[in-house]
Amino acid sequence: MSELRVGIVIVTVALIMSGCADLSEIPQPADVAGVVGDYRIGVDDRVQVTVWRNPELTVNAPVRPDGRISVPTEVAENIKRQLSAYLREPNVAVIVTELRSHEYLTRVRVTGAVRTPRSMPHRQGMTVLDAILDSGGVNDFASPNRAKVYRRTKEKTEVFDIELGNILNKGRLETNLLLKPGDVVTVPERLF
Repeated sequence: MSELRVGIVIVTVALIMSGCADLSEIPQPADVAGVVGDYRIGVDDRVQVTVWRNPELTVNAPVRPDGRISVPTEVAENIKRQLSAYLREPNVAVIVTELRSHEYLTRVRVTGAVRTPRSMPHRQGMTVLDAILDSGGVNDFASPNRAKVYRRTKEKTEVFDIELGNILNKGRLETNLLLKPGDVVTVPERLF
């Protein structure tokens, strides 16, 4: 590889690794609704940088734990600007090849007196009943009509009463709440 190409690769990798924005902008659990519409690259994601007509400059790189990187279009523009010193009209694309950084922000947790307490990916349209069934249902010690959903917002944690026994045994769906990413469903044990 020529000295010029080595220099370009070094500039490209340095730009990717130094990044453009602070990862502190990643939404916290209370902000998870924003994750669905505007994804921000985060730690553990992998990006691919491609320079058109220059395949030897293509780089696959993980976002480091201290990663300072932003949305792909901003990264591409920064790389394009830097490569302009070496290439005439560089055409740069940055593609997120693996989305990992928001995995735990977009999960629903089911805890307490269920057969298999678990953390599961949130799916659009998921309800309390879906989450409970995915956890194997309530166990023999459950007090299902005292179940609750905890939802963090920016200001506080909201608590919703769920009459899970009525949902499961009587088909009364009034409290079969539509879940959001980050919700925690808790089924307490009954008092003896």
